[in-house]
Amino acid sequence: MNWLGAGRRLAAIELLVLDVDGVLTDGGLIYGDNGEVGRRFDCRDGLGLRLLQQAGLQLAFLSGGRGGAIEARARLLGIRHCLTAVTDKQAALQGLQGQLGVLPAATAYVGDDLSDLVVRPLVGLLVAPADACGPLRRQADLVLRRRGGQGAVRELAERLLRARGAWAALARDGWRDRND
Repeated sequence: MNWLGAGRRLAAIELLVLDVDGVLTDGGLIYGDNGEVGRRFDCRDGLGLRLLQQAGLQLAFLSGGRGGAIEARARLLGIRHCLTAVTDKQAALQGLQGQLGVLPAATAYVGDDLSDLVVRPLVGLLVAPADACGPLRRQADLVLRRRGGQGAVRELAERLLRARGAWAALARDGWRDRND
């Protein structure tokens, strides 16, 4: 997708939905001695999500994964829509769009694997990290340069903010957490 077409489509996004494992994390799972699952999240991705919230985007996590780490990360970032242990991503996304009153054309989804392809008909922009599986990368509208869990979400956040005209001031003046 060329930058002009991408810029218009990025500027129209109202809802950004993110898979977790392989997008917000590198896809690896860490098991503790008691069987609890741990995940590693990138702090720069988190700041990118906070910047998008401040710019007025609605954010959601949509994951087939289980475990408290996903919910804890959502709480820390103030993300109200955190759907985990999802077995039907298409139905879950349709429900979320209906609840929020957001059309598919105004929805972007970031995924990395075959289970994310089912949302293709429901989004205006399908995005893949650089290390997403081949079939998803081929169907994606935008393939990021960064890998999942290694700045891919931050890269997308900066592109979304540029498309909305909000990046230049942030890059010039910095950001202060305003809690608003």
